[in-house]
Amino acid sequence: MKIRMLLLLLALFVTPSTLLAAGQDEPTIYVIKQGDTLWGLSERFIKDPNYWPEMWSKNSQVTNPHFIYPSQKVRIFPDRLELVPKEQSKEQSTVIPAQKTAPAETVTEAIQQVAAEKTYTLYGTEGFLAEKDFKPFGLVIGSQYDRIVTGVDDIVYTDIGTDQKAGGGDKFSVFRKDVSVKHPLNNEEMGYKIIPLGTLQLTDVEPKSSRAIITKSSREIIPGAYLLPYKGSLRREIPLKNTDLDLKGYILDSYSGVSIIAAGDIVFTDLGASQGAEVGNMLYIVRDVMIDQRYVEGRIDKLPQELLGAVVILETGNKTSMALVVKSIDTIYKGDRIVSQTK
Repeated sequence: MKIRMLLLLLALFVTPSTLLAAGQDEPTIYVIKQGDTLWGLSERFIKDPNYWPEMWSKNSQVTNPHFIYPSQKVRIFPDRLELVPKEQSKEQSTVIPAQKTAPAETVTEAIQQVAAEKTYTLYGTEGFLAEKDFKPFGLVIGSQYDRIVTGVDDIVYTDIGTDQKAGGGDKFSVFRKDVSVKHPLNNEEMGYKIIPLGTLQLTDVEPKSSRAIITKSSREIIPGAYLLPYKGSLRREIPLKNTDLDLKGYILDSYSGVSIIAAGDIVFTDLGASQGAEVGNMLYIVRDVMIDQRYVEGRIDKLPQELLGAVVILETGNKTSMALVVKSIDTIYKGDRIVSQTK
């Protein structure tokens, strides 16, 4: 019953321009479109998003398991997917018999769901990693009635004034300097976490100082908090962007400080703009497999890497970046390697 229902679902993805369905025993052929990924195809067609590592491992021509190219063909079976070799892909026709065609409305909707360009949302509340040369625009230097902790509608004082071309009504985002982030290999300080706290608005401005009211707060604001010019809503969509560079780096830490990292967590890496990393790049988390040499007598030099998951870069600094873990098929730790090309 389950196989019959699955075959019925697969029939919905047939379209004259993209699919070939021959006999009942033959696979359906799907033509890859921009934005498709192996895990997306696995989830869509065989209802198993975790199948993609097996598919990738059986297709040596796919060096990057998620950037498969448009017009490449995939054979769809009830229990597996197979990439069609390039030479066979060119020879196969994409014309299908009329009786195999599904209703146009259903086909269009289904194909759009598969082929949509994959994006990830940056909400602007994630904070960032400040590198060594980072300097805030100003500081919260005190509060009314000498309060240590302040929140919405409380009055605070800043060291921002007309000398910095600031005026009444100007808005600033408030941040807290958090713990330093060190490289897991050599203990080099890469920067420190910056945590967003809220916003404030200047009301009275002197040459080197000002009074302000806190207009929004997600956490308590205390003297010493960093101030940066308010840029409005920072929410934006991050589309995937391929890279031809052979990027290699490490996960420095997680934003939340958790030691066990999984899908949905934000991490910091040691790959920045100076190494060629760009917003939207998808990088793969890998780990070398080590075995006890006593049992191989030195005959095995290196084993295939273990593929743990993937991240998408959300923001880049000069030598670091902030990334979202979009896939994890095993436990990820601080110090795990990230690469742009899997082997």
